[in-house]
Amino acid sequence: MRHIAIVGSGPAGYYTAEAALKQWGDEVRVDIFDSLPVPFGLIRTGVAPDHQTIKGVSRRYETTARLGNVRFAGNVMLGRDVTVAELQELYDAVILATGAPRDRRLGLPGEDLANVFGSAAFVGWYNGHPQFAELAPDMSHDTAVLIGNGNVALDVARILAKSEAEFASSDIVAHALSLLRSSAVRRIVILGRRGPLQIAMSPKELAELAGLARARPKVDPLDLPEPADDVGLDTGLRKAIGHLRTFAAADPSPVADAVAVEFDFFAAPRAILGDGRVEAVEVERTRLQDGQAVGTGETYRIPAGIVISCIGYQTTPIPGVPYDEQGGRFANSEGRIAPGLYCVGWARRGPTGTIGTNRPDGFAIIEKIAGDLGEEAQGSAAKAGRSGFDALAGERGIEIVKFTDWQKIEEAEIANAREGAPREKFVAVEQMIEASHRS
Repeated sequence: MRHIAIVGSGPAGYYTAEAALKQWGDEVRVDIFDSLPVPFGLIRTGVAPDHQTIKGVSRRYETTARLGNVRFAGNVMLGRDVTVAELQELYDAVILATGAPRDRRLGLPGEDLANVFGSAAFVGWYNGHPQFAELAPDMSHDTAVLIGNGNVALDVARILAKSEAEFASSDIVAHALSLLRSSAVRRIVILGRRGPLQIAMSPKELAELAGLARARPKVDPLDLPEPADDVGLDTGLRKAIGHLRTFAAADPSPVADAVAVEFDFFAAPRAILGDGRVEAVEVERTRLQDGQAVGTGETYRIPAGIVISCIGYQTTPIPGVPYDEQGGRFANSEGRIAPGLYCVGWARRGPTGTIGTNRPDGFAIIEKIAGDLGEEAQGSAAKAGRSGFDALAGERGIEIVKFTDWQKIEEAEIANAREGAPREKFVAVEQMIEASHRS
């Protein structure tokens, strides 16, 4: 019997569990650990609340989770409850699928001022992650500045620009909806160091922004490439540029309660200014040189009451596990960290790719583990696996939340939903635990 521990219950974790079942069938036991009492990682707390179709991929993971030789073990935190070394003593392979939940630092003066947030924190706040439920951003100023030119910046802009009615079928949490309802933000500036041809924004996300009732996307026509330059672009980028051209040509006449969403290209933030809290962003105009943004020396200031950095994520380091500071991920060679210790998904490759990218990644790491362990499925009789962990949990008083407990939590969230919404998430671990005890 093979005993596999997967730390992290997001897409990478469940795809890896699926791969382990295909590799070893009934001769494997997989325990999927998570620090939260609820599974599915970024599907629950990272994917935008108005993207319910994308969140539906969790149904696939449920199929794996319901199998008898796979167990979800929520409310188990590395460091607090158990160490990686202890898991390695109990399991044939320990796979870190912890994702990249930590914001990359901007490295700018003033980034620690009040009301400056990273997107992991801000997205976690409106998605109900317990770590960020108390964030309470101040949106009493009319201007928000978003730093970054990827889909996360578009997600944040869309959430800030939506009317209350447009959240009807989403699972945005109540505390965020309440604050957004009273938001004074009517201007959103999206800063990008380079130009339209270097964006990492999908056509679908740009189209969503254009379809909002009160959002008015704006692009300076002078920032756009000549139409002839579109030749040779990949299909996705060509369509994205097409949306930007539409924004540039849109009717500029004002609309009641409109929210302007300004794409400020060739604009590098240099400092966040304010006395105790953010009041403005100092920006330097740039130009491209060999594909890189180079400052021109021309600077200007954007008055702003909130700044959200959307420049990428990092894996959270774990004591005793080698870490690649530059890459923001665990130091590894094709997923191998050390004998018996592996990583997968964003924890392996950094925050790149889509949710689906994690499936081949999970199958690849299981193939490597199978090769490392050898063909004999009974070759690890000395490893205690699940029974060993349960004994340790009993000694330490660890309350494991199993998948059947999560289903009780989910039932309660669905029952608590406002009209038209799929659920109302619990935003405190204690609430989740209490709901898991309901009969």
